[in-house]
Amino acid sequence: MRDTDVEPRGTSLSGKHILLGVSGGIAAVDTIKVSRELRRHGAKVTVIMTKSSQKIITPLAVRWAAQGDVITDWEGDLTGLSEFDAVLVVPTTRNTLASFLHGMMNSPLLMALSAARSRNTPIMMVPSMHNDLAKDHITKDLVEECLKLGVNIHWGNNEEGKMKTPSHQEIVAVLAHKVNRNNTSVVVTLGATRSQIDDIRSVVNSSSGRTGYTIADDLFRHGMDVTCVSGITSVQKPSWLPLNIICPEPEEMLQELKALAKDKIHVWIHAAAVLDYVVPESIEGKIASLQGDLDIKLVESKKHIKELSDLCKDSIRIGFKLESGVKQKDLVHRALAQIKKHNMTATIANRLEDYGLSDKPRGWLIDEMGAHFILNNEIEMCEAIRSVISNNR
Repeated sequence: MRDTDVEPRGTSLSGKHILLGVSGGIAAVDTIKVSRELRRHGAKVTVIMTKSSQKIITPLAVRWAAQGDVITDWEGDLTGLSEFDAVLVVPTTRNTLASFLHGMMNSPLLMALSAARSRNTPIMMVPSMHNDLAKDHITKDLVEECLKLGVNIHWGNNEEGKMKTPSHQEIVAVLAHKVNRNNTSVVVTLGATRSQIDDIRSVVNSSSGRTGYTIADDLFRHGMDVTCVSGITSVQKPSWLPLNIICPEPEEMLQELKALAKDKIHVWIHAAAVLDYVVPESIEGKIASLQGDLDIKLVESKKHIKELSDLCKDSIRIGFKLESGVKQKDLVHRALAQIKKHNMTATIANRLEDYGLSDKPRGWLIDEMGAHFILNNEIEMCEAIRSVISNNR
């Protein structure tokens, strides 16, 4: 790879021209990371730097990261400012907020923001400032007025006496969500589940939750309203996903899903590893040690996709099926049987022995007609899921 290349991580900004505005403030040093992250998700990037930001980071460094035009003054080529899909200003100073609201036109960035406002182009601003300035009632008034104009104001965490800039991954994820905004509601189940033997011991299956969070992240970036219903996970949830309901036990998760089904959910992704067998009644306290062998009774648990079949019959439903020791042909047949039995739209099937091997596919997508498509990696998996949603909406 060339030094300026980036590794693609998604397609949520493919074909989008993003105008990145950089105002003064020490957070301008993050411009390189933000620019490259935008490109990782397919964006074409044009940058406008204020004079104060150029004292913190050089246009040369920004041009290297963005691999696009970098406008630094009025003498630059401003003809391209009408051809963008969103404006992202990071960091955003209070001076920039006030100047934008009052129609100031003393910099190329303010001119671009004014043009975006008149065209209803999405605008996202990421303030970064000390707490005393962020808490000033004038700042709050400026933010409220921007929100009334439809500007998305995205704050970071309060740390070390400052409202710091969020991570570049979070900034780009939230921007992509705003650019691609649509009215599709999605529930994604993910992670492992457990059944208590006593208060400290349990039966649990294996799932990190990574696949579910990957799918949820991809759908969020493509503008969908995503709710995660999570069991036990060993990977961290992307901080930008708005709602994550924790339900570690199968019955608890099922009841939560039934409650969600009362709302109009367009898409269900059943990626959780739900226990097939559970302990019917857990024991209070702790079973004493050194008692010899224990016989633990297990009973078959409720199948979530079956229980939700009637409640979600008008929704798009995509399941997951993990098998072991079967041929691809049999795997496809079993996935198709699941689809027909439980009123599913599609199933992603894989084999345990293939998991994690670079020379084996990530799985196969099987639709309700029996057609099956190989998925070589998680990017292809996410693209296939979006294709199913698009074709059935």
